[in-house]
Amino acid sequence: MKPLLVATDLDGTVVRPDGTISDRTVSAFALVEEAGAEFVVATGRPPRLVAEIAGRFGDRGLAICSNGAYLYDMHTRTVVEEYAITTPDLAEAVARLRAAIPGIGIAVEHAGRLVTDSVYEPWEWDRGATIERADDATLLSLPAPKLLGRHPSLSADELLALAKPALDGLVAAYHSNGSRLVEAIAIGVNKAAALARLAERSGVAASDVIAFGDMPNDLPMLSWAGTAYGVANAHPDVLALVDHVIGSNSEDGVAVVLEQLYAKENSVVGE
Repeated sequence: MKPLLVATDLDGTVVRPDGTISDRTVSAFALVEEAGAEFVVATGRPPRLVAEIAGRFGDRGLAICSNGAYLYDMHTRTVVEEYAITTPDLAEAVARLRAAIPGIGIAVEHAGRLVTDSVYEPWEWDRGATIERADDATLLSLPAPKLLGRHPSLSADELLALAKPALDGLVAAYHSNGSRLVEAIAIGVNKAAALARLAERSGVAASDVIAFGDMPNDLPMLSWAGTAYGVANAHPDVLALVDHVIGSNSEDGVAVVLEQLYAKENSVVGE
């Protein structure tokens, strides 16, 4: 029996350092579906940044976006589910972040727009978004699929060390290696929860799921999946957790594993 569901992070896992996804990797994803298994992208990217690469996957499959805040249909290129921080929790989280980390800029990320305070510094991952500078009344007026905080000098690891205790019990803070960036989503929202819902709908047990990742925001998903793989370039916390360390994203490590598991000469799922 082959794994019935494959979930993979994108950036740092299958996206190469130059921002491309190799033909070998795309072909390996096709092998998964040809064998009768499900293929799911699980990424910290918002829907707009998954839309720009959906064609690379043949406009098929589902994507868990913004670390679980959205479920995105890559065929129709539409958001089909959203899980957001409530407005009261958002206001409290922003107040706590500003108190704990002076100088931090705040943004609220929606599917196609980014609402920011006057301090927030847009970065490469904010490309494609309509950026709206706003006062707090507007910034905090709607539920937030993702809350972002960028600091002028502190690293992502340093920011998370400060933000996590400040936000404990209110929202879930993490980082996905964005430059000087800390991120937060609603408690209970993460890649693992979204993947578990998809697996349950398909009647797939966690033991029949494999997952690939590279950063701390992948840890819940890697912990939940029956078998976890970390690419060689992964964060130390990921390498310490996974069942298998594989080739790096520049070496098509994920593709190598999928070729071994779903090679056409091997039996298909259910045989």
